[in-house]
Amino acid sequence: MKGYRISVLRHGMTDANEKGIYIGKTDVPLSDKGAAELAAKTDEFMYPSVHRVYSSPLRRCTETADILFPYNELKTVDDLRELDLGEFENKSVDQLINRQDYKDWIKGGKGTRPPGGESLEEMTARTYKALHYVITDMMNDGITHCAMITHAGIISNMLSCFGLPKYDPKSLVTQPGEGFDIIVTAQMWLNSQAFEILGYCPYERYEEDDEDI
Repeated sequence: MKGYRISVLRHGMTDANEKGIYIGKTDVPLSDKGAAELAAKTDEFMYPSVHRVYSSPLRRCTETADILFPYNELKTVDDLRELDLGEFENKSVDQLINRQDYKDWIKGGKGTRPPGGESLEEMTARTYKALHYVITDMMNDGITHCAMITHAGIISNMLSCFGLPKYDPKSLVTQPGEGFDIIVTAQMWLNSQAFEILGYCPYERYEEDDEDI
C-alpha cells in the first residue's frame, strides 16, 4: 500500500527564543544567529529530498523553509501556526511566574488556556485539520514525500496525539531545524487518524555521503 512520508521540522531560533520569551502566534523573523545555525546544519546533516514544503505562515517558519529547502514549492497552512498564548505573548517566565493564571496554565490540562489565548484541546483540533489537509493534498497530487515546517508545540502535540507508537510529549522535544519523519497510508489515516513515527530528521552524514557530493 502506498505510503506518504512527511519530514516534520521545527523552525530556527529567533531573538525571543534565545531570550526565553513566549511568542506563540506573534510573527517574528529568525535571528541572524538562528539563520546561520540552520545554514550550518545543511552542511552538518542530510536533509531529505522532498517534493513540496508545507509551512506555518509565521515568518520564522517560512524563512526556515527558504534556508532548508530553497528550491521547493512552498505552501503555507494557517493551522500549522503555534499556540495562541493570549496575555502571555511576548513575556518571559520571570514576568509571569507570580501570576496565578500562569501557574494554573503550567499545571496543564486540555481545557486550560492562557487569558485570551487558546487551549491545548483547540490546538489539537486544528493540528488535526492541518494534518488532514496536508495528507489529502499529497494524495490528490501524487506526492509521496514532503517537508512540514512548524513549531515545537505543534510537533509535540501532533506526534503525541496522532503518532504511533505512543510517546510522552516531553520526549518529543525538538531542536531548531530538527524533527521527525512520519509515514501514513490512506487506510491508516482514514480509519484511525494515525501515522507511524519513523525516527529523527535530518539524517547523520557519513563519509561516503560527502564523497558522492
